[in-house]
Amino acid sequence: MNQRLAQIALVVNDYDEAIAFYTKKLNFILIEDTTLSETKRWVVVKPNGEGGCNILLAKAANEEQRSRIGNQTGGRVFLFMHTDDLKRDYENFIANNVEFVRQPSEEIYGTVAVFKDLYGNLWDLIQPK
Repeated sequence: MNQRLAQIALVVNDYDEAIAFYTKKLNFILIEDTTLSETKRWVVVKPNGEGGCNILLAKAANEEQRSRIGNQTGGRVFLFMHTDDLKRDYENFIANNVEFVRQPSEEIYGTVAVFKDLYGNLWDLIQPK
């Protein structure tokens, strides 16, 4: 058996503002932006690098989904992004006005910093040991 997590859905308020944040502030790659209807698009981004999981930017379609924007995990860290150079990425993110809620620190598993995306979802940026 060969299984892997290919992509996850992240509920967003607006496709274009989400694309701008992920591609311009986090330097993600826009993989696909396909119009499916007047109100729905298939928008996929991914971190710059090999392998890993893509993110489907899914625009909230109703009030219940809108209530989850920025808080899909009840305030816990939601996404974990590994890097080969935390100092480089941290400095680039700071220069792009990404908000960090926890500065880089050394942990048993590597160096980690916690930042918010444009909606407030928490991300761990990790340089594993």
